[in-house]
Amino acid sequence: MTGWSRAAAAVALCLVGGPDGVATEAALRVGSKSFTESVIVGEIVAQAARAAGVPVEHRAGLGGTRLVWNALETGEIDVYPEYTGTIVEEILSGERPAAGSHSETWLRERLAARGLVLSAPLGFDNGYALAMPEALAGRLGVRSISDLQRHPALRLGFSSEFMNRREGWPTLRERYRLPQREVRGLEHDLAYRGLASGAIDVTDAYTTDPQIRRYGLRLLRDDLGHFPRYDAVLVYRADAPGRWPAAFRAIARLEGAIDTETMADLNGRAQGGGLSESAAATLFLAQRMGIAAPPPGGGRIDRILVHTAEHLKLVGVSLTLAIAVAVPLGVLAFRRPRLGQAVLAVVGVIQTIPSLALLVFMIPLLGIGAVPATVALFLYSLLPIVRNTHAGLASIPGAVRESAEALGLPPMAVLRLVELPMAGGSILAGIKSAAVINVGTATLGALIGAGGLGQPILTGIRLDDVGLVLEGAVPAALLALLVQGLFDLAERALVPRGLRLTSED
Repeated sequence: MTGWSRAAAAVALCLVGGPDGVATEAALRVGSKSFTESVIVGEIVAQAARAAGVPVEHRAGLGGTRLVWNALETGEIDVYPEYTGTIVEEILSGERPAAGSHSETWLRERLAARGLVLSAPLGFDNGYALAMPEALAGRLGVRSISDLQRHPALRLGFSSEFMNRREGWPTLRERYRLPQREVRGLEHDLAYRGLASGAIDVTDAYTTDPQIRRYGLRLLRDDLGHFPRYDAVLVYRADAPGRWPAAFRAIARLEGAIDTETMADLNGRAQGGGLSESAAATLFLAQRMGIAAPPPGGGRIDRILVHTAEHLKLVGVSLTLAIAVAVPLGVLAFRRPRLGQAVLAVVGVIQTIPSLALLVFMIPLLGIGAVPATVALFLYSLLPIVRNTHAGLASIPGAVRESAEALGLPPMAVLRLVELPMAGGSILAGIKSAAVINVGTATLGALIGAGGLGQPILTGIRLDDVGLVLEGAVPAALLALLVQGLFDLAERALVPRGLRLTSED
């Protein structure tokens, strides 16, 4: 077993890679949330800094407010676009400025206490509003949020974040005394499709969303003034300008440079307008700022190759480490039956945790990126390998072990020369199951900045671009088939014909 573990660990080190002894300048890490506008503004920041000669890493579409904010506070990213209303109502919801104090001064002081700095407004306000189809709103005579009181049968569908925000649905319903009870939680971009298909009647919208015009929606007047202003700003770590002065001189030029109409136009160009978020950012910088900053990366084939390499690294490292741990655990579970029941129970419980929840659990411990995604995939790989190792060893006839012992072989020699070879087919079947599961689950790693084939899938969903979805989904499916085929070949090569399993576990 020691040999297996050493080999697996060596492969893991090769896959992970390490320092090559060459000093490189640290990259400015730009973050953005998982909606188009945030990604575009993040890309504008990244490209402006890159044009100033600074190496930049844009961790795009990281998730919701709390995830990206925590990444900023823990140093996983250095700067990201945010909104003043979100900071006050969501991030600092437990704090309020003293009577008579200037709200902006108070906000800057609260952020300074956390080692963070707030830029001047970028120039546009992207507030919350409720939207419904113009035809339906006209037929029912709904012009303001208060008018919804007269129509309790309307079906509401809100983004998951809006459902839980302090200024979101719970307090909105209380403030307006809304009677609707049929409320669904949806991905923000999918909610617009729900309106178009008639599945829902009302959703939350950002006032710069291009779908408002595309789907012919009416924004309902906030007649009680429930929603605060959401001025777009940049929030960054206080030490960042000192580390990348050229980048922040370029970024400072963005303050006041993006008006609401321009932002809505950029959103529209990226969502159904034929441009990627990077290309929309490049267009803005060239036309409005005079900055020639071509986005990184090549064409579709280049993107697929890069994302596939990232995906293979996630799967390869996690699976290799799982083999190094799970095979010995399977042996232990067989040799110590009472302890084995506990081992099988623990890995079984881990397998029942929803993959998205497990990724979220990893963030406070390991931050964002490839490391937490790899750990989550490692944990998911344990059960099939442990279970199949245990089952393979248990299936060996007792007479075979007695014969080996009668020949004077010590226990470790029996394990290495007799038991593991005879259980090899079952062990390989468990590893194959873990590998196929990992290929599919690894697509979720893109939610926390791990890259991989999930990145184009998430971007395609956000931009309503089926081509981008297929750019990730098709290679992921082919990769799963390839992995299964390779393990089938490995089984034929490594397991003697008479010992091969006739059916998969």
